Amino acid sequence: MKVDKAQYLVCVVLVAVGGFLIFDALTLTGTFAKVDPVGPRAFPLWIGIILVALAVILAVAIPRGSVGEADAGEDVDPNSPGDWRTVGLLVGLFVLVILLVKPLGWAITGALLFAGAATILGNRHYIRNVAIGAVLSVASFYAFYSGLGIPLPAGILDGIL
Repeated sequence: MKVDKAQYLVCVVLVAVGGFLIFDALTLTGTFAKVDPVGPRAFPLWIGIILVALAVILAVAIPRGSVGEADAGEDVDPNSPGDWRTVGLLVGLFVLVILLVKPLGWAITGALLFAGAATILGNRHYIRNVAIGAVLSVASFYAFYSGLGIPLPAGILDGIL
């Protein structure tokens, strides 16, 4: 029986992310919402604990021969190389959004994020992509602001939104 040692990398990532969430949750102070009966620590703390527990379970299952099932029903060639151009363009788009969200605001960068990602992934309906992105970003802006009490950056639309 051959052990897939690459799965241990998944365990390392799960422990790293879980450990970060646990550490970060324990260092949080105060509340950021108006009414918060649970506090800001509960959710990231539990997610971190669950991730570490899943890493331990996976680390125990790997030497016992537990491997993921290969894709059988998809029309994917597992021997073909990855599309690194698309991955690079998406990473570049995310970095651009990170840089522009403060000066331009979420409503504009959210629309650009949706339209850019849809275009990079092959959709050629540019006007529709921007329109759908604008509706989704403005809706999520107000959902966070009104529904959760968490303000997103308005950027150049400050005073309009």
